[in-house]
Amino acid sequence: MSDADIKDVTIIGGGPTGLFAAFYAGLRGVSCRIVDALPQLGGQLMALYPEKYIFDVGGLPKILAKDLARNMIEQGTQFGPEVVLEAEVQTLVREDGVIRLGTPRGDFLTRTVIITAGKGALNPRVLECPGWEELYAARSGVYTHVHQPEEFRGKRVLLVGGGDSAVDWALGLQGIATEITLIHRRSEFRAHSSSVKEMRLLAEQGKLNIRTPYEVRSLEGDGACVRRAVIYNNDTGEDLPLEVEAVVALLGFKPDLGPIGTWGLELEKNSIKVSQVMETNLPGVYAAGDVVHYPGKLELIALGYGEAAIAVNNAVHYINPKARVSPGHSTNLKIFKQEDGETA
Repeated sequence: MSDADIKDVTIIGGGPTGLFAAFYAGLRGVSCRIVDALPQLGGQLMALYPEKYIFDVGGLPKILAKDLARNMIEQGTQFGPEVVLEAEVQTLVREDGVIRLGTPRGDFLTRTVIITAGKGALNPRVLECPGWEELYAARSGVYTHVHQPEEFRGKRVLLVGGGDSAVDWALGLQGIATEITLIHRRSEFRAHSSSVKEMRLLAEQGKLNIRTPYEVRSLEGDGACVRRAVIYNNDTGEDLPLEVEAVVALLGFKPDLGPIGTWGLELEKNSIKVSQVMETNLPGVYAAGDVVHYPGKLELIALGYGEAAIAVNNAVHYINPKARVSPGHSTNLKIFKQEDGETA
């Protein structure tokens, strides 16, 4: 393998944080590679909820996940990073001053690594009730996320969950589904308070059914589609049958770092411990985004951007100790030209 094959920075994960890290690597003028296990860039934005609106990215009051992903991909790949898809990184080994990453598509050499793998493998939590497993295996109207809202047009939909995804889709399927029922095992919801307020207002207007504290007792179908759900009040035990044509279990995901957990990284709460410069306990290995843990950590895309910039700048300084950690403001960099042809 030639020196040209050794990248300065290899980013593991092609979601928003990884794409911003790739952008920043290009801004700093270092060679970069993105490796992702998914068949496309964009991470969960594209894989799980492309049609979901995102409201908490700075400067964007409201944007569809797929549109944010498209913008992030354009920004992150503008400097021409190598992109390797459908390649789960299974091993990370330091040798001869570089790091070797092993994947089913071959090995890749790099001087530094930035892990932006989100929560790792996307293993959704499912309903543990009679009927779920059979219907899910047969793809008969039960889901763990909403990928295309049009799949639910004209249907009676049961949503299960109490977090942001459940509340967001109770709002997002308005005007698409014929009937929407949302159940949660607790009376209080964990979603953003403004979304919960909007959801309750729709319920008062008769546009949405909210039932708490309820859980799913069983599901029944005719082989082609789910037809009936039995839910129960977990205070009284009373059953309530519902005629449904789709059930979406929005219960979150089981954290699973997969092979990352075997690389000798220091972990805490199933996340990678990092310093204030996003450095792990392994020299030359940094991490950013939802995969990291430190005091005060928040799982926000906006925060991931900042962590990515910190990780890249310190990786550049690691490669070349004479390089400044801070590159300064982008408007002052010659790499960016103003519309009138002059640098700022």
